[in-house]
Amino acid sequence: MSNKMIRGGQLLARSLKQKNIEHVFTLSGGFCNPALEGFMECQIPVINCPHEQIAGHLADGHARLTRKPTVCLVGPEGFSNAVPAMMEAWGERSPVIFVTGSSTLKRQGAGGFKEIDDVAIAAPLTKYSISVTDGNRIPEFVQRAWNTALEGYPGPVHLSIPVDIMFSSFSDSGSKGERPFSQNPRVIPKAFPDPKQFNIISEKLKKSKKPVLIGGHGIWWAKAEKNLSDLAERLSIPIFNVPYHQKLLPETNKCYMGLADFHQYSPSKYAIHNSDCIIMVGGKLDNQMNFGNPPFFPEKTDLICVNGSHEELQFNMAADQILLSDPNAFFGGLLNIAEDIKSTDKKTWLENNQNKRSEWVIEHLRNLELTTGSKKWPKDAIHPLQLSINVQEAMSDGDHLVFDGGNTHFWSEIAVNLVGKKNHLSLGSVMHPGSYSLLGVGVSFALSAKRLNPKENVVLITGDGAFLSGGLSIEAAFQENLPIVVIVDNNGGLDCISQQQERLFSSGTHFATDFRDIPFHDLVKGLGGYGELVTKSSEIIPSVKRAIKSGKPACINVKTKGVISPIVEATSDKRDKASIE
Repeated sequence: MSNKMIRGGQLLARSLKQKNIEHVFTLSGGFCNPALEGFMECQIPVINCPHEQIAGHLADGHARLTRKPTVCLVGPEGFSNAVPAMMEAWGERSPVIFVTGSSTLKRQGAGGFKEIDDVAIAAPLTKYSISVTDGNRIPEFVQRAWNTALEGYPGPVHLSIPVDIMFSSFSDSGSKGERPFSQNPRVIPKAFPDPKQFNIISEKLKKSKKPVLIGGHGIWWAKAEKNLSDLAERLSIPIFNVPYHQKLLPETNKCYMGLADFHQYSPSKYAIHNSDCIIMVGGKLDNQMNFGNPPFFPEKTDLICVNGSHEELQFNMAADQILLSDPNAFFGGLLNIAEDIKSTDKKTWLENNQNKRSEWVIEHLRNLELTTGSKKWPKDAIHPLQLSINVQEAMSDGDHLVFDGGNTHFWSEIAVNLVGKKNHLSLGSVMHPGSYSLLGVGVSFALSAKRLNPKENVVLITGDGAFLSGGLSIEAAFQENLPIVVIVDNNGGLDCISQQQERLFSSGTHFATDFRDIPFHDLVKGLGGYGELVTKSSEIIPSVKRAIKSGKPACINVKTKGVISPIVEATSDKRDKASIE
């Protein structure tokens, strides 16, 4: 066994190398230098970011797309900057390993240089937050963090490595004399369904004439979307996606209907309220699902929740039936008895939902035409829904779409479903802020998508407020040669908030939400990219195509008219409820 001595940071890098880590994001700092030396020696790519929050969002974006752990490495003061990214990853259960170079362990609690209690701060935002107390145990701590990040319902973890351990020398053998002798990644344990409980659920599904399946995050992290698609098609079950997160099925899938959100996709109300059996897989009965209660879920409808971990099931105690099972195992079990479950009634039910979706597309497009063609509509003004539709019309199958913002996000969700059905556009992926609605993630997620898919186009539609929150991270696009296209929905302020204020304030006006006229396109041109200003809807598609063709990081600054989105309108129809919650 080798007795070579190496720094703690190098031992950390080697331990992560054994786990096949492929992506590390950081803002290089003195506390992190030993780890950076180790990553360099291990030939693990490291992306230096302009801000620690950006490093965290990039790690999160990569983890969401690859479904593998990534690393965000920051110093103690940088840790505080990375907390928002930690929260975003926590909301979407993204397995990011946050590593903090922290103040000295030897003088802990005595006011060391840049000393903060990062372990306590990170604890409620991670599955595992701990300080490394012995450099020889670094491989063990990495092993525990790795396992925790991936097992059950995945999520971020946090390792705090004191500077004296980071810089001190330890045997490169580490803990190799202890079990497990191999530190290589292991197959993650999965929960298989209890046969008795599975049979109860399958019998309910057999008897059901109008079933609905709502897919959540757990399906994505289990890589179960193929089995989901096969099951839906064989059984003729309409599929809905929980709001937020990665889309589980393409909009062109005949069983995929859209979001389980009555405001952004109203036919979901018809499906849920007329169903006789609702199965939610890999999701939570949280605020978006009205905690499983009426009027969202009808009282007389069987509500079944299937989750791959006990912690998920704790959120779903309101369900009539719960089942602990990995989504793939559950879908596989149903596929084995699919012939016994499918029926003519289910096929008719699916066709009804398909017709509702088609009618919804026609109605939305007609309403958009009537709105923008009316005498009250300002000449040449661009509707935010029209913007998102036109942007997608300039894209191709396999391209990747990201959106960020308040109303920009909501309108884009609607547009994705419209274009997917009408134009049969099958996007490579769709990414956006998660359950915490944290603005400013768009550019980082777009960079993640482009870095992992260099041959495909990546387009971001962002509100002006969201771009101001995280737009300068576009510098990483130039540094890493990642030509993304940013479309700024520029309505001159925090329009989502303005509209709520106008319904809440007795004066009927808004306050502290306006921006000056910001030339976002010139900002990107000044950095060396491509930029255009667009003021007419007829210019949108040509400008997006020119931006893509430029081969540079690009910004199309589109002057739009603020229009209240259906979800904001529905939640702020009374002055005492003018909030998105």
